[in-house]
Amino acid sequence: MNPNAVDYRTAPSEYRHWKLTFDGAIATLSIDIDEDGGIRPGYKLKLNSYDLGVDIELHDALNRIRFEHPEVRTVVVTSGKDRVFCSGANIFMLGVSSHAWKVNFCKFTNETRNGIEDTSKHSGLKFLAALNGACAGGGYELALACDEILLVDDRSSAVSLPEVPLLGVLPGTGGLTRVTDKRHVRHDLADIFCTTSEGVRGSKAVDWRLVDAVAKPQQFAAAVSERAAKLAAQSDRPAGAKGVALPRIERTDAHAWCTFRHPVWVCRRSGCSSWKAPWRPDVYTR
Repeated sequence: MNPNAVDYRTAPSEYRHWKLTFDGAIATLSIDIDEDGGIRPGYKLKLNSYDLGVDIELHDALNRIRFEHPEVRTVVVTSGKDRVFCSGANIFMLGVSSHAWKVNFCKFTNETRNGIEDTSKHSGLKFLAALNGACAGGGYELALACDEILLVDDRSSAVSLPEVPLLGVLPGTGGLTRVTDKRHVRHDLADIFCTTSEGVRGSKAVDWRLVDAVAKPQQFAAAVSERAAKLAAQSDRPAGAKGVALPRIERTDAHAWCTFRHPVWVCRRSGCSSWKAPWRPDVYTR
């Protein structure tokens, strides 16, 4: 097997960057990134910055909530660290990555955020981004994918998309689109927002439609609980439904093949063309 291959299989007991808890109809996803837990060597994930490994865990957690826990109606996405929600994709990781890795990283990250919106629309799960600290770049793009955004009003925490002024690149996972098309931020304000590095905080962020509400630090936890309950009341998730377990998919890896226990379809791992083979009832080869 290619030693550089990425294994997307994980489970809550293996998470290094997220904590998933349940309280009746409310699930809480807390991002608490292990700075020494990068999926590849050569960088530290400081200030709750993320790489592909962080988003693999997020993708897994979202699917487990969606399918294993039908009792959940609202997911609160927040940070386990003080004064920082998420500073976005780790720029040092991007600096040591190949072009192909960066393209696929952004693709997977954006599809994960699209999955949040798809789950809200089709599965009745509602998402509340509880920003208890600074939220920048891809961190704000994660918040934008949620149904509502609540920002702590501590005079320092702001939301920002600083990629253009700081890095000279456009936000890569849907930030510009969601600001204007989803949150209906005025285009002149969106231009200012995306070309300044300091971001927007407090009531100004509400006025610009960048967040839905703010709360002082002393009232933040109560405000999160209140808004999460209101979102849960809007959910149409069926009461008393039974969840579907998502067990680990066991496989055997070879040089050019992965062999799975359950038959679904057969294709060639390398090359562009699909390939048919006699169906075998005991294996699934990819």
